[in-house]
Amino acid sequence: MSLEGARERQVGQMNEAESYPPLPKGPPGGVPPLATGAVGARPQGGGSGWSGFDLVGWLGAPRHTGTPGVYGLGPAPRARHEQEDAATTVPAWKLLLRALLNLIVAWEVFYYLGSLVGAELHNVLRPYVGDGFGLTLTTWLVDLAEIALLVRLFGGMGRWALVWRRYGLPTARAVARRLAGAAEGRVSIPAQGAGQPPAVDPWREFRAVAHPQDLALVELETAQGRVADIDHQRLNRALECVRDHPERLTALLDAVRDHGAAACAHPSGARDLAGRGAQHDLLLRQVRLGRAEDVPKNPAEYRGTELALDPVLLGTSLLAVGPAGTGKTARLARPVAEALCLQALAGTAVVVVIGGEATDLGPDSWYDVVIAPGAEQSRYGLDLYGGARSADAAAAQLADALLPDELAARADSARQALQQVVGPFRAAYRRPPGVRELSLLLRGEPTAWEGLQQALRAAGLMEDYRHELAQRERTRGQSDDPGVLLADRLALLDRPVFAGCFNPSAAADSRPLFAMHALDHPLRVRLKLPEHSHPEAARILARLAVGQFLHAAGGRQDRSLFAGLVVDDASGVIDAHTVRGLQRLRGAHAGAVLLLRTLADLPEGLRAPLFGAVGGRMAFPGIAPWDGALFAETWGTVWVDETDVTRAPDTSGGFLKRTWRSARAVLEGERAQTESVTTRRVERRRWSPSDLAQLLPGGHAVLSLTAVDGTPVPPLLVDLRG
Repeated sequence: MSLEGARERQVGQMNEAESYPPLPKGPPGGVPPLATGAVGARPQGGGSGWSGFDLVGWLGAPRHTGTPGVYGLGPAPRARHEQEDAATTVPAWKLLLRALLNLIVAWEVFYYLGSLVGAELHNVLRPYVGDGFGLTLTTWLVDLAEIALLVRLFGGMGRWALVWRRYGLPTARAVARRLAGAAEGRVSIPAQGAGQPPAVDPWREFRAVAHPQDLALVELETAQGRVADIDHQRLNRALECVRDHPERLTALLDAVRDHGAAACAHPSGARDLAGRGAQHDLLLRQVRLGRAEDVPKNPAEYRGTELALDPVLLGTSLLAVGPAGTGKTARLARPVAEALCLQALAGTAVVVVIGGEATDLGPDSWYDVVIAPGAEQSRYGLDLYGGARSADAAAAQLADALLPDELAARADSARQALQQVVGPFRAAYRRPPGVRELSLLLRGEPTAWEGLQQALRAAGLMEDYRHELAQRERTRGQSDDPGVLLADRLALLDRPVFAGCFNPSAAADSRPLFAMHALDHPLRVRLKLPEHSHPEAARILARLAVGQFLHAAGGRQDRSLFAGLVVDDASGVIDAHTVRGLQRLRGAHAGAVLLLRTLADLPEGLRAPLFGAVGGRMAFPGIAPWDGALFAETWGTVWVDETDVTRAPDTSGGFLKRTWRSARAVLEGERAQTESVTTRRVERRRWSPSDLAQLLPGGHAVLSLTAVDGTPVPPLLVDLRG
């Protein structure tokens, strides 16, 4: 179902408890029914929008756009230049002394030169302009020209502009603020409309299509601070979807009139996230990561700026590498997951978060579907076939997930073996096989095999699948039969602890199954992997979920929602198919954030292709030098000015000068030296492997990004703390 269809359902049923569409008939899988809640109910947890949220102030806050990766909420950062950065290293006493000396010389030159020029001008121009106002005006103009010339000459040598920026401008601003504060105590504040700019209208888009009474409730809630940023973005998103459909537009306006800011709420009933931890700007769909450090390695225009991620940058995917404990999860994965969950509540994104059961990627209340295989409290299961419309595609994805990297050479035969079983079974029983049924068929158990053939004959499909079944029978029992290998791998999932977590057999009960083809809905999905109790099963599930996401995100018909994938430990999910899938996400309005402890966990042949498939790369402190070498090679080189200083004892001058130097050496304890400074332009790596391995401080990372349109953000040293 498209986003517009989902919105139509939400708008048309505002007085009822909402849920996602029920499971489709036929094969299990799809969107499991979510926990419902009455529309307008207060969400669990406060968030930033439920305690006097100033919606008008938030919308009217200054924002700046145009530079990818820069946090847009707040005043635009002042542009900086290399010359200015070099000037800031000049000591204050030297700067002020130099400015004062140039000012004195300029005054003396003006005083004496002005007198001389004035006398000569008086004699030359008197016959033409007389002794009156004309001569006086001409003298003033000449004086102004002299002043401008002297300011240009001596102001440059004395760096008067830098003195003004460093000392004069802050002093002037402080005086202005003090005067303004004193004036506020004596002068009354003018009324709205009397010279003040008008306040931002949060519901300007609605006023063009709605009657005033339709907006009475939402305006009252806005004045009371009960409308959050998510509510505003969600309602405006709903208006965009139904603007060209009169019936849907009428239903939306009726819902806004009756329910105010709670209209068209997310089907889960949530209107905010409990315990927001990162800084967000939903108007620009950004989440703040940190501040670019003021260091020479960072380009001047980015120093001191706040850096953020948004769907434009996440659309090229991001790879982060760093040892455990360096903050990859807390300072990257969790904020990105939080941002995508907020955008899902606003109706602009769908997110799938994959990580260990003990990994802190937000509380369960952040998510609509929490899949925790092996946990008794888990309410949802995972469709092993992803709800794929094609049996061959579903079998191929499952085969790729089941085979470990060391058996990738047998992937083609494994896919073929699964397709020879899944396709006939699905045609005969109108559902995909369960885990145990599939395992028995792959092993060639006579009872299961005869039952499949009888079902095909009963459905009149035996002739259609006779060739595939014959091929499977010829392969079964041979030494290189992939069916036995696949059955052994499936046995890792056919455990009592996983009962009901995956596709059931005919006589088994199952929990509601989530399938990746549901990425057309603004869902929030969390997959908790049993890494400690069942590590190999967790690896299979992670590979399966990632493969299904890449396939489903790239094949969506409705791409109005940004599809985001966050994988806390991607060491076991990256293969050649994953790399090719990441390349397709850029054009599908989707992206992935992959975290790795080290590149050594990947086959050497995949490391360079993976770096080429993603547009964002992030190196955390403590990475190995061989990992840093790939980052350094990817980030390339830059031209820098390299200065060499050569010092030698000063032996110049005559007897008196040498005597004075000897006496000063006795008093100072150092011999006088001469310095020879050589500056040349050389090409150096932006970040060397040793810099990344040894010099990165804790709580920092080096981050480079690329927008979907190809605009790059150079590698920056970012402080992720705070």
